[in-house]
Amino acid sequence: MRNKSIYACMDIKDGRVVKGVKFSDLQEISDDPVSLAKKYEAEGADYLVFYDIGATVDKKEIFYDKIEEILKAVKIPLLVGGGIRSLADCDKLYELGVRQFSINSAAIRNPGLLKEVSEKYGPESLVLSVDVKKLGDRYHVFLGAGKEDTGLEAKAWLEKCVDLGAGTLVINSIDSDGTKGGYDLPMLEALTKDVDCRVVASGGAGKKEDFFELFQKNEKVTGALAASIFHYGLVSIKEIKEGLEKFTKETEAEITVNKRKVETPKNDT
Repeated sequence: MRNKSIYACMDIKDGRVVKGVKFSDLQEISDDPVSLAKKYEAEGADYLVFYDIGATVDKKEIFYDKIEEILKAVKIPLLVGGGIRSLADCDKLYELGVRQFSINSAAIRNPGLLKEVSEKYGPESLVLSVDVKKLGDRYHVFLGAGKEDTGLEAKAWLEKCVDLGAGTLVINSIDSDGTKGGYDLPMLEALTKDVDCRVVASGGAGKKEDFFELFQKNEKVTGALAASIFHYGLVSIKEIKEGLEKFTKETEAEITVNKRKVETPKNDT
């Protein structure tokens, strides 16, 4: 668990931080994303995520000025998504200092964009974000803030995107989003089984134990993204990081003890 990462996410609309439940009933969290970003960095977040949902849903220009402010205020990596429609958008973000581009809707409309971005900036810079909802016994990819069923089968889509150059997958469960009921472990198990890249789970975190359970039960998952749990102060990033460190030490100690028991020869006399 030492290599697991915590992603603090800010959904941005009209320059303000908002959050809803299952992509609906958006509530304003803060009118100052820069201060919130500094707070999450101070608590120990490994990554900040800036999702400009207004740029995607309302087809507005990305809030470049707000992104630039955040980049000047914090030193941890900033992953930016929402409103990226072309390689030129990535070029502009790169000039500001962004090194990870999260693409969702544009990839579905133009899968070739993933290859363009990956070839220019490398797989480590290309993040494929996907919103998934269960329909019967299948998982489908959705667009439009979880309202538009693309008809794409999620697992096949993820595999295709990895082939096109995505180095990280952020898989968000619409069914769990904002519910604080825990990560969607069955969905993650079904979609990540044969995926060969970094995987970040999103949607549903409500307590620190949810993070421990996620990392313990799905070795493919390298990072956990959360928003509500941090916004509402249900648990701090520092608590989660300390808990993961403690859990790791206890697990390693148990493994060491069990190993010694196996290696110690039995006394037959």
